[in-house]
Amino acid sequence: ECKIVEFQHYYNEPELQALIFGLFLSMYLITVFGNLLIILAVSSDAHLHTPMYFFLTNLSFVDICFTSTTIPKMLWNVQTQSKVITYEGCITQIYFFLLSAVLDIFLLTVMAYDRFVAICHPLHYMVIMNPRLCFLLVLVSWTISILNSLLQSLILLQLSFCTVVEIPDFFCDLSQIIQLACSDTFLNNMVMYLTVVLLSSGPLAGILYSYSKIVSCICRISSVQGKYKAFSICASHLSVVSLFFCTSLGVLGVYLSSATAPHNSHSSATASVMYTVVTPMLNPFIYSLRNKDIKRALKRVIHIKREIVLALEQKLLFFD
Repeated sequence: ECKIVEFQHYYNEPELQALIFGLFLSMYLITVFGNLLIILAVSSDAHLHTPMYFFLTNLSFVDICFTSTTIPKMLWNVQTQSKVITYEGCITQIYFFLLSAVLDIFLLTVMAYDRFVAICHPLHYMVIMNPRLCFLLVLVSWTISILNSLLQSLILLQLSFCTVVEIPDFFCDLSQIIQLACSDTFLNNMVMYLTVVLLSSGPLAGILYSYSKIVSCICRISSVQGKYKAFSICASHLSVVSLFFCTSLGVLGVYLSSATAPHNSHSSATASVMYTVVTPMLNPFIYSLRNKDIKRALKRVIHIKREIVLALEQKLLFFD
């Protein structure tokens, strides 16, 4: 029975390790800091205590968790010149990675519905998107994500492995682990593909339906200024959804091509980096650059921090 999983890193070249470490560390810190700023800005500004920003804070929190399941371990491996993770650690990483990925999809779907109500039913927005419904939507998203991760992890534990497992990636990927098992993987593959279809096609259909209604509603607006204002309400979310699903389709394309051709570790690693690192890093920028409310809240947070620092400096000077 395998107790060790070894990564076949695509950064084996010693001269690239320092560059890779610095690059990934920078992207990870930007992701965590950017998403934490979004959460802090929304929680500190009473004007942002609305359904849209409630969902955004949840998305920011999940993006932090999503990146934290893979990047810290990869950075540790580079720093210690190790490519090993325990079997238990690999299963744990898969569990939280699936949890964060599925939760991302559901939160984006919930946010699409929120934008649909805001544009198509603006007068009834606060009545429809009441706190109880918002909490229920997030709770259902968390529940489905947890149950899916638990199911995938439990049936993965039933597999046996003959030797030390080598993964051509920088984190434990469910599909690659299943392919490397020595026992029968029919149930695992069936459950994995079934959940992928259900948990991706369902939310995608919901997002497409919401935006079809949004586009139809915007087209009925007579003034150009009104159309621009309505479009700007959902522009940030549409950008994040497009980025998320484009990178997801890229990862899916790499895995489908590897099923019929020799596995290309470089293309797989590049797709994984785009999906697990770049997308969560860009989300805070997309939501903050075009959002005046977020910008105002961030300026207020920065101003408060500056006042706190100045007050602390004056106290230190006083004691000196």
